[in-house]
Amino acid sequence: MSSVPDGKKLIRSPSGLRMVPENGAFSSPFSLDEPQWVPDKECARCMQCDTKFDFIRRKHHCRRCGRCFCDKCCSKKVALQRMCFVDPVRQCAECSLVSQKEMEFYDKQLKALLGGGTFVVTLGTSDKAETMTCRLSNNHRYLFLDGESHFEVELSRISSMQILTDGTSPGGGSRASGMLLHYKPMGSEDVQQLRMEAADDKKVASLWLAAMHKAAKLLYEARDQ
Repeated sequence: MSSVPDGKKLIRSPSGLRMVPENGAFSSPFSLDEPQWVPDKECARCMQCDTKFDFIRRKHHCRRCGRCFCDKCCSKKVALQRMCFVDPVRQCAECSLVSQKEMEFYDKQLKALLGGGTFVVTLGTSDKAETMTCRLSNNHRYLFLDGESHFEVELSRISSMQILTDGTSPGGGSRASGMLLHYKPMGSEDVQQLRMEAADDKKVASLWLAAMHKAAKLLYEARDQ
């Protein structure tokens, strides 16, 4: 095990090399834990095609689901960023499709969230609105809102999220124009409401909101696993 800059460390697991936070408490809320592998003694046959394992047909474990497959059914090596693997790892056909879809989030939407967007923000039932820049923190754990004032929303304390839309997209459909959050501020169990509406650069704000919608899906999925 070796330490590297920016509070991360390189570890070797049975599945491969992973770059993880030195303090597990600061892991990204989008991350997934490595699965427990189905024990070899319980795997006499491929869990996809039912081929019997022998000296020629070796068994392989999918790094995402931990199930046991033959080489044909678990031959793809795909990036698995949600488990912090440094290199692409072996996955079954079903899991590799899921991981490939998630790559777009890490390559595109996550960059948009880190870059931020400008919104008119209303907190609670207040009549006072403030123009603020909202962006995702580098560790993916908080939404930072900066204007004349500053406050943070921890993603793990968001209880509900609703994307607001208007009908001004070029194709005549709806476009994301704002977001309504309900969350519990740090140190409180009372639910607070936060309303964000796109400010001047509506295109950037719309892209940011679409990325946040995708992030919410991954976030809720991670909570369920």
